[in-house]
Amino acid sequence: MTDELKDDRYFLAEALAEAEKGMADGGLPIGAVLVRGGEIIGRGHNQRVQQGDPIAHGEMDCFRKAGRQKTYSDTVLYTTLSPCMMCTGTIIQFGVPRVVVGEAENFEGNMPFLRERGVEVVLMDDEGCKDAMRRFLAVPGNLALWHEDIAED
Repeated sequence: MTDELKDDRYFLAEALAEAEKGMADGGLPIGAVLVRGGEIIGRGHNQRVQQGDPIAHGEMDCFRKAGRQKTYSDTVLYTTLSPCMMCTGTIIQFGVPRVVVGEAENFEGNMPFLRERGVEVVLMDDEGCKDAMRRFLAVPGNLALWHEDIAED
């Protein structure tokens, strides 16, 4: 196993821990960490329900918590779920060059759009990330909450 793959697995596990926090708090299980030089500089999880904030997706919460950065060109974003268009736009706007995605089975997201704009996207197809969404969606009422989160009627 390469060092990069070991790092990817480690940091994706940190993003999954954030997703689990979100679910434990009554929100959606989507987490993210932003990494520079092998150090986490921001971490977050979806808090739309907890904060009543429609744009408090996991990636957005992570960027907010990372605070202002002079550059993102040397960062990697790890997210448990393929990013929506809003989060994809933020990744592109900030120039994050690499995104590691836990899973795209529960939400296809915008990985092709990221790739078209020069972002390296790595899909890990992680069972832990898939399982978190499965457990969340198994709870009565959460399917409607999920559809609200991804703006589907």
